[in-house]
Amino acid sequence: MGQSKTILICDDDPLLVDLLEFRLSARGFTVLVARDGGEALEIVGRHSLHAVVLDAMMPVIDGYEVLRRLRADPATADLPVIMLTARKAEHDIVTGLELGANDYVVKPFIPEELIMRLSRLVGARN
Repeated sequence: MGQSKTILICDDDPLLVDLLEFRLSARGFTVLVARDGGEALEIVGRHSLHAVVLDAMMPVIDGYEVLRRLRADPATADLPVIMLTARKAEHDIVTGLELGANDYVVKPFIPEELIMRLSRLVGARN
């Protein structure tokens, strides 16, 4: 993979964050963590990221609003974002994709599948 790719995991579930942090670090990714949407936007502003894994339902600012703001900012408009959320209604999925998510994965999920989807997204980006 060459140079380490930096991934932001934005979720308020500590067990899920720990699991993803462990799995992604083991694969050579650098992992940053945000527990809410406000923190996520702060981290995005301070770091050069290769992708974001974003929960829809979070405190402060929800994932849909975070995604909306990322896409509205020219600096982050092309940043790959995977929505990872328990919201699985057709409306939620369509909303996430319409707002510009590159992928949408529903919880419960297969960690290995998420990592493969993420690897494909960041690999295509260099």
